[in-house]
Amino acid sequence: MSDPQAGWSQGDRALAAGKLMLAWVALLWLLEVVDVATGHALDGFGVTPRDPSELVDVVPSSFIHFGFAHLAANTVPLLVLGFLAALAGLRRFLLVCALIIVVDGLGVWLIAPAHTNTAGASGVIFGLFGFLLVTGFVERRPLGVLAGVLIAAVWGGSILTGLAPTQTGVSWQGHLIGLLAGVAAAFLFRRRPQPNPALGAP
Repeated sequence: MSDPQAGWSQGDRALAAGKLMLAWVALLWLLEVVDVATGHALDGFGVTPRDPSELVDVVPSSFIHFGFAHLAANTVPLLVLGFLAALAGLRRFLLVCALIIVVDGLGVWLIAPAHTNTAGASGVIFGLFGFLLVTGFVERRPLGVLAGVLIAAVWGGSILTGLAPTQTGVSWQGHLIGLLAGVAAAFLFRRRPQPNPALGAP
């Protein structure tokens, strides 16, 4: 299957990635406005663990937040990490995000503490961090390795803090599962090296 972005310039890719992430973040803010206007009716789309009826909320939970402060804390990292991940191709980016969202939601459903309600984009953020951190090494791309190192330097401290089990009101389980899902996505959706036509056939 051919890549519809194969002929795009870097500028085209950056513009498409920027538009996608701005639309994603705008959707999250719109949903939170609706949530507040309806007396937090959307908070019910969070995941309550080990309740079979809650499996339908595995995907929606990544788009719901518990207040504007919660959403604001997730907005910048989602925007930046999502933009960087989407630069390499929108199709792969959407596949990576879909995997992270589903695996993270199912993981929260399985291992989160009983009687909790988990929602928010932080699982996606941790997943994108993990994806960007290792994808350069997996694909043996020097620029990708450099990007991973820089991302670790900027966001690594916050990521480690978010993984601490001692924090109250924070789903470290969702953060950890999202991170692992992002690392797995780097292997599962890694780009194969393209053959060089100039070398010709043997």
